[in-house]
Amino acid sequence: MISKEINQSEVLVASFYQFIDWQDFKTLKLELEAICEKKNILGTILLAPEGINGTISGEKRSIESVINFLKKDPRMKTLEPKYSIAYGKTFYRMRIKLKKEIVSMGIHATKPAKKTGTKIHAKDWNQILLDPEVIIIDTRNDYENSIGSFKGSIDPKTKSFREFPEWVEKKLKPLMGKKNEKKIAMFCTGGIRCEKASSYLLDSGFNEVLQLNGGILKYLEEIDPEESLWEGECFLFDERVSIQHGLIEGNYSMCHACRMPIDENDMKSEHYIEGISCPNCFGTHSEERKKRFAERQKQISLAKKRNEPHIGKKF
Repeated sequence: MISKEINQSEVLVASFYQFIDWQDFKTLKLELEAICEKKNILGTILLAPEGINGTISGEKRSIESVINFLKKDPRMKTLEPKYSIAYGKTFYRMRIKLKKEIVSMGIHATKPAKKTGTKIHAKDWNQILLDPEVIIIDTRNDYENSIGSFKGSIDPKTKSFREFPEWVEKKLKPLMGKKNEKKIAMFCTGGIRCEKASSYLLDSGFNEVLQLNGGILKYLEEIDPEESLWEGECFLFDERVSIQHGLIEGNYSMCHACRMPIDENDMKSEHYIEGISCPNCFGTHSEERKKRFAERQKQISLAKKRNEPHIGKKF
């Protein structure tokens, strides 16, 4: 297992999203910033005309305060956060951003708040995976599914979710047959991407579209490892990098130059230079970028010596 320098204090992590057609989303920003600051919450929350998407961490009561605040809005009364435990830092700051989309596909006509695929609970997901008449699609990007996925699923090999519609047109539609008789089942980390993807597929003429309710996180939380059809670990967008069954922190670290997950073998490679390169990105960065990465790593190291978080600008 990769050794991670962590503070052993326990924090609760809550991941949540809700697709909502609302035009007053900007008014929520100041209130959310105030309550998160008051409760010492860290993380990221995105607000957009199509809804809300966030992952936050803090003490249990503080997290509950934020979730209860959100649920006071009737449009978020069905919000279903996914909780996990982490040790040490998961985020270094609190950011609330106003965006065009809470998950960027670039197809603004798609409205998941109005139409999505059929949600399949984690306990029933294995039956879907084992059905030969179902096409299983991992809607995550290549760097995410590089460390784990469901056995037999299709990897679209996208680097960005914006590439998904093009993949559907060029690769998925030819698999459907003349009568479009195949079932499609999709999954992602927490459910948000496959919910938007399922809405897009229904708009595009696909007849039967299924999605894993709660995503991989819910599956890893509820399904016994001995019954599981999941292979590997699940990539996360926080300092934990990955998790395993039971939502236990995983064995991966991250290359801060290319953001790819890396394991112990990667870190032993001659192409691994902390903060500057790894086997995935060695030789792809300009000299100017490498100098910037080196300076950032220097500042991170100095911050560690002072026992302070490094929250400087992104390079």
